[in-house]
Amino acid sequence: MVLPNEQVNDLLTKVGVDQKTLNDLIIFTDNAKISLQEAAIEKNVITDEKLGMLIAASLKMPFISLSKVSIPEPVFRIIPERIARKYKVLAFGRDGTGIKLAMANPKETQLQEMVIKKTGQKIVPYYATERDIENSMQLYKKNLQELFDDLLQTEVPTKTTSDDAPIVKMIEILVTRAYQDKASDIHIEPQEKNIIIRFRIDGILHDVLSLEKRHHDRIVTRIKILSKLRTDEHLSPQDGKMRMQVDDENLDIRTSIIPIADGEKVVLRLLSSHFRQFSLQDLGMSDTDLKKINNAINKSYGMILSTGPTGSGKTTLIYSILKILNTRQKNITTIEDPVEYRIKAVNQIQVNTKTKLTFANGLRSILRQDPDIIFVGEIRDSETAGIAVNAALTGHLVLSTIHTTNAATALPRLIDMEIEPFLVASTVDIIVAQRLVRRICESCKIKALAKRSDLLKNFPEKSITKYFGSQDNIKVMQGQGCKMCHYTGFSGRIGIFEVIDVSNTVRKLITQKSDSDVINKAAIEEGMTTMLEDGLEKVAKGVTTISEVLRVTKVESA
Repeated sequence: MVLPNEQVNDLLTKVGVDQKTLNDLIIFTDNAKISLQEAAIEKNVITDEKLGMLIAASLKMPFISLSKVSIPEPVFRIIPERIARKYKVLAFGRDGTGIKLAMANPKETQLQEMVIKKTGQKIVPYYATERDIENSMQLYKKNLQELFDDLLQTEVPTKTTSDDAPIVKMIEILVTRAYQDKASDIHIEPQEKNIIIRFRIDGILHDVLSLEKRHHDRIVTRIKILSKLRTDEHLSPQDGKMRMQVDDENLDIRTSIIPIADGEKVVLRLLSSHFRQFSLQDLGMSDTDLKKINNAINKSYGMILSTGPTGSGKTTLIYSILKILNTRQKNITTIEDPVEYRIKAVNQIQVNTKTKLTFANGLRSILRQDPDIIFVGEIRDSETAGIAVNAALTGHLVLSTIHTTNAATALPRLIDMEIEPFLVASTVDIIVAQRLVRRICESCKIKALAKRSDLLKNFPEKSITKYFGSQDNIKVMQGQGCKMCHYTGFSGRIGIFEVIDVSNTVRKLITQKSDSDVINKAAIEEGMTTMLEDGLEKVAKGVTTISEVLRVTKVESA
């Protein structure tokens, strides 16, 4: 944070941000424990670039948007990657006036002196936002295939050992690169003649590496050793976990190994040891839906359900709500399978079937722990559903996830689990269904045109008119593909949501055992925005693409 919150507040006031918005930002800043600068960007009060320009003017120094300049490799390599990441600085230009440095903290004089000493040239400091600099760190990345080919030039021992130097280094590089690429999973897949390594980035698998088959056994053995698994077992599935230090953070990694036709396949799930401070705005929720959520979480009892397929962001949404609710006055206890992120001051229980610690048994024990708020990782069976509903009915706020295709389907699903309709109607306050779509990369975003006739094949005409008007050629955005986004045109993900506020009308339909279509229609008539419409709105705002919305909602739009 280069400027204190007070000065950022003054800058926002000067550009016309009203006092109510500023007050809301200050409350959000305190709750989320972030700077006012970060809060203003997260709440879309101002863009990162525009606020950066204001801060640069306040500091009386030039501003640079790194995403808009081409930086030669000899220039950015003036500063080693480790130093650049530590000090949030990047060399982006070199001419007769000296070396141009983009700095998130221009007051860092020690680094400037180091560069002067190293190059013998003057320094011309520019202010750049921390987000812009972090995104630009992609420039340092060497081609992973070339990196590994060079590494494996080293003679690999014929006998597999735990200190097999090139393999040890290779696993470290692989995990570090996956972490920096914001990958959620690493897939190591043996083929007949080689090994394919893939990263899941923004929900999509990408081939990143191909290695000779002779390295497979050593790689798998090293992973087994780190995960404390049996190295002599090759015909049975094994699950384990390990922890690695990556970029000053403890990274928890879940390991899954299964035998397939050509050897053992490994999938590594990367989990930060601490939950990143996501706000509901970060996740992409609209103001209307936010209001519904806030009304529900301010109650002292009842049930909040998050629904969607695996990997749709359900747990992240619940964690974001728990972050808001997490105060010293509340006892929050969770039961999860697995505990994906640690949340400070929250009591988190890991399901363990070997000790008969199931969701149902754990939930019974939690109720004897004087909880205010309970998070049940997933409602999978009638027993868990019954206990959760009873807890919500007896003065507890219960949050949980359930696997259904949309928000309305969650209600009949609970009834199918042998919960009496009047109990479902009495306890469930809100249901959030969601999917994750990829964001268009800001570094290579360009304008494009879509034909109205093409949209009509997949979207209701009423929705198209609502967000794009009546023109035949509709203006949208797309990513060209660049080094910043691995030439995909996308960087990061955002949620598309539909939120059912269980009103008196919906409660009546539940008690009548109405099917999900009837409930869904009633919710829409009361103002619910469907996931498809929420996706269209994000397309209209230039956040994502039509193809992305269709990719994740194709079941609903079929």
